[in-house]
Amino acid sequence: MRDRTAHRRSPIPRGMAAASVVLGLQAGAAAGQEAAPAPPFAECIAGIGAEAAAREVPQAVIAERLLALTPDPEVLAATRNQSEFVTPIWTYLDGGASPSRIDEGKRKLQEWATVFEEIERRFGVDRFTLAAFWGVESSYGAVLDNAAVVRPVVRSLATLACGDTGRAGYWRGETIAALQLLARGEVAPERFTGSWAGAMGHTQFMPTVYQAHAVDGDGDGRRDLWNVPDALASTAAYLSAMGWRPGEGWGTEATLPEGFDYALADETTPRSLAEWAALSVRPVPGFVPPDATTRATLILPAGARGPAFLLLPNFSVILRYNTALAYALTVGHLSDRLRGGPAFARDWPRGDRIPTPEEIRTLQTRLTERGHAAGGIDGKIGPRTRAAIRAYQASVGLTPDGYADGVLLDRLGPER
Repeated sequence: MRDRTAHRRSPIPRGMAAASVVLGLQAGAAAGQEAAPAPPFAECIAGIGAEAAAREVPQAVIAERLLALTPDPEVLAATRNQSEFVTPIWTYLDGGASPSRIDEGKRKLQEWATVFEEIERRFGVDRFTLAAFWGVESSYGAVLDNAAVVRPVVRSLATLACGDTGRAGYWRGETIAALQLLARGEVAPERFTGSWAGAMGHTQFMPTVYQAHAVDGDGDGRRDLWNVPDALASTAAYLSAMGWRPGEGWGTEATLPEGFDYALADETTPRSLAEWAALSVRPVPGFVPPDATTRATLILPAGARGPAFLLLPNFSVILRYNTALAYALTVGHLSDRLRGGPAFARDWPRGDRIPTPEEIRTLQTRLTERGHAAGGIDGKIGPRTRAAIRAYQASVGLTPDGYADGVLLDRLGPER
């Protein structure tokens, strides 16, 4: 799970280059250099090992599972290529809620119907939402045995702890939590594989979240996220703990009236569904509102020419699992499709040029120079960057829809 706070693919700042870690290790290991200082990676994992020992991880586990590790250069490279942040949102949604994934999800809902029913009763999280998380996180478990995708959890986390300087403390904590899981025998060493970020099992829990929220879903006395009932029940337990509101769903696509004030779509100001209706913002047909007093925010991920969405409180809970807007919309939309709902009513502006991470950093710099704080120069467009874009657009007479495309980049000017 990521860190905003909790789940697994949190927006990760750029760390040191992978090559620098590997070269440091190689240099210290060169023959005839007995007097050379300890290599950076070895020093780092030794420090993690000392901290793990202070937290009651046995020395045998530390020696066997940590101190002999080498860094994984592909892991650090992955921190700069997270698909939910670098892929156009429509491409991410197309893949995440593809026809094949919808069909397979419906089969899984039938196959595990009794399990889903019990989890709904126990935690109040509906089966379609749980199946959507399962599908987006691991393709219903299909990737768990894919050697081209999964990697050793402790090695991945140690690589990040010693190489991603912007989040070193977070990764150290996850590495130690992983060692604690091994020490307690909760996960067999040969089975302890996960994503490049150390996320595990059918629904991809980070080690600290495994410790805090994993539950026994099948009554065998163990918590096993490679076991379908345990993974689904654990996901429901996590969502419930984060404030999931039973029976409300995540939100809905909406239609906007002619002449709509796009400054209202700031994604941070909630209004009741009744208030949005008074502004002629209408949910698409088929949406059953929980209550007219339920509050929702409005967002336009692709600006005025793309679909609009009213986001209910449960959407914020999905973002606790993964902070990327594209991810959360994919989970919500896939859950609707698994219920039998339609595709989006309005298509995306698929011909637009989407900024690269480097171009987004330039955009954030230019906005900040013009007095519109973008919340940091990180190459990722989040709520604060979209707010800065809206402020800039309003200041120059453009539609303040918060959308970054090639036209906006050209308007702000090239990198200097």
